[in-house]
Amino acid sequence: MYRFLLTRQWVIVTLVALALIPTMIELGFWQWHRHFDRVASNQRIADALDADPVPVGSLTRPGARIDRDLYYRRVSARGVFETDREVVVRRRTNADDRVGYHVLTPLRMDDGRYVLVNRGWVPAGSRQAEFPEIPAPPRGEVTVTGRLMADQTTAASGIKNLDDLPDRQVMLIDSEREAERLGAEVLGGYVELVSPVPADGSPEPVSGPDHDSIGNHMAYAIQWWLFTAGVPVGWVVLVRRELRERREEAAAGKGSGGDGDGTGGEDAAEGTPTPATA
Repeated sequence: MYRFLLTRQWVIVTLVALALIPTMIELGFWQWHRHFDRVASNQRIADALDADPVPVGSLTRPGARIDRDLYYRRVSARGVFETDREVVVRRRTNADDRVGYHVLTPLRMDDGRYVLVNRGWVPAGSRQAEFPEIPAPPRGEVTVTGRLMADQTTAASGIKNLDDLPDRQVMLIDSEREAERLGAEVLGGYVELVSPVPADGSPEPVSGPDHDSIGNHMAYAIQWWLFTAGVPVGWVVLVRRELRERREEAAAGKGSGGDGDGTGGEDAAEGTPTPATA
């Protein structure tokens, strides 16, 4: 009755179904883990933003790479902004998706080392080859607080770090490159300025991270597992339909064969003359 399952077509269908089941289960767990990774990441960011500021020098040093657990950690630094040595980071957008620059100003601290401070966003001028007009930061010694960030890389941002740019313009924030340009010790990473806030709102402060959204990973996980349950159900449905169709074809074949024999007998009876009786 079920010998059709050994045909080439049904063997392939069965093998595909068997392969789909563990694959979909694994995809569901992948989305499951992504959900909880996102939840943990959001909590880590929230904790970092709520923590009291600590001196930036306690979390990073020249040439250091910022660990992911320190992203957005509130830090403070005291020093003097050197605006004549600041650069702008090209192709950055603000909250309204307008394209402009981020202003990267080195802050010379009391110990002679520098920390890079992203003071915020300014609009691009009509000619990108020209250095934009940037409002000056507070003069003299100032204490700044902000969010500690890691150096930007092409792999993480998708932005290629170009070399043939106009003077004092960069594509990525790279503390090691800035250390070479400044000829001084620069702490690894940089700080997104939170305070003091410019009185006129320019440069426009960089928006904080979105740590409320958790995405649709849990819904995707459930979908994959529902698809997994549907594979054997679908296989059974196909088998039963195939079996029903084969039975119907067999019954139709038997009925056609019986009618043909009966009709042939009647024709023969009517077409064959009966010999006369002497």
